[in-house]
Amino acid sequence: MPASPAAPSLSERPVQRLTQHPIRRFVLFAYGFRPFFLLAGLFAVFGVLAWLLAFAHGVWPAEGPGALSWHAHEMLFAFVVAAIAGFLLTAVPNWTGRGGFGPPLLIALTLLWLAGRWAMSPLFPFGLMAAAALDLAFLPVLAVLIGGQLLRAGNYRNLPILAMLLAFTAANLLIHLERTGITADTAQAGRMLAVNLTLLLIVLIGGRIVPSFTLSTLRRLGQPVEIAQPRTLEIACLLSVLAVLAIDLASPDGSAAGIAAALAAVLNGVRLGLWKGHRTAADPLLWVLHVGYLWIPLGLALKAVWLLAGAEIGLNWLHALTFGAFSTMVLAVMTRVALGHTGRPLRAAPATVASYVLLTLGALVRVFGPALFPALTLPSIAAAGLLWMTAFTLFLAVYGPILLRPRADGRPG
Repeated sequence: MPASPAAPSLSERPVQRLTQHPIRRFVLFAYGFRPFFLLAGLFAVFGVLAWLLAFAHGVWPAEGPGALSWHAHEMLFAFVVAAIAGFLLTAVPNWTGRGGFGPPLLIALTLLWLAGRWAMSPLFPFGLMAAAALDLAFLPVLAVLIGGQLLRAGNYRNLPILAMLLAFTAANLLIHLERTGITADTAQAGRMLAVNLTLLLIVLIGGRIVPSFTLSTLRRLGQPVEIAQPRTLEIACLLSVLAVLAIDLASPDGSAAGIAAALAAVLNGVRLGLWKGHRTAADPLLWVLHVGYLWIPLGLALKAVWLLAGAEIGLNWLHALTFGAFSTMVLAVMTRVALGHTGRPLRAAPATVASYVLLTLGALVRVFGPALFPALTLPSIAAAGLLWMTAFTLFLAVYGPILLRPRADGRPG
């Protein structure tokens, strides 16, 4: 998905005037990032809490999806998709210059997302077909809204966004086809397709915003630098992840998948090394983006050693990508975009920095704890979940009020 050159302005807009305003109107639906970043944060806490309780006590409603299936599905199609929606509903108006989506549309989208969570909840069992219809509806509606704005603005270069959203829908459909008994053995393919689509999205969008933000921030801090982005390497990184996606669909868990993961790990590791991450320690909003992207070559490398050599160190490669890369990039982008689009300085509060550290520790525990200390697998999973929940609780404590209050500079949005 090509990123517009204007994308950095999502969080790089200069703050002209900073004043404090009381809540004088309801602004949750004033801009697309507000409701969906809040929903992503809330689900990150309470969705993982539900999973941890089931994991610890072995109690789960008999109706609806099983605990593990629900956890895998909802972390992708509730948490990740909410964050993607918040980003796109903010980025697309910025790319097209047509302004944000109005409150009625955002309220309708929010209700549709919530309807999907209700339909998939084991506490409120739906008929399988009704649950599938409600859960599948969100992404196509989002694609129609975004596609309409892109077409009206003549912004054709970003139309691949629609293909990405429809591919996510196809991944979800594969899961529901097995769940409803229409097909057999398609759910795992659907989950892996969603994982690889998210990976592709981060490689595409992260590959634009991370070096761009790094360059602008370092120059603002008086560090004149240049960041090399060889076009050949950029294309190779994209193609390597597309190869991972294709091979995982055709022949998952084989040597070809391992070789593709190894190649993608090397290319994305080289790419990250060119982005001057070692010079970003002074700005947490910046270094967390580099940490999030670092999990991509690391996760792919772990996948390669697991598939090619069966090395125990690579056992939890999937969580290196999901817990490590996906959640860290989601948290990094939400914290940065929310500050930039509410007229606040791009400075991370101490609690925000703590959330970055805790989330990174949680990912390390989840990925390497069971692999290095098999006897401590259950405590490692529980500890990682608690670290995750604490990180996103801190996000809600800092950013909940920001998302609910008017812009600090008095501007609309």
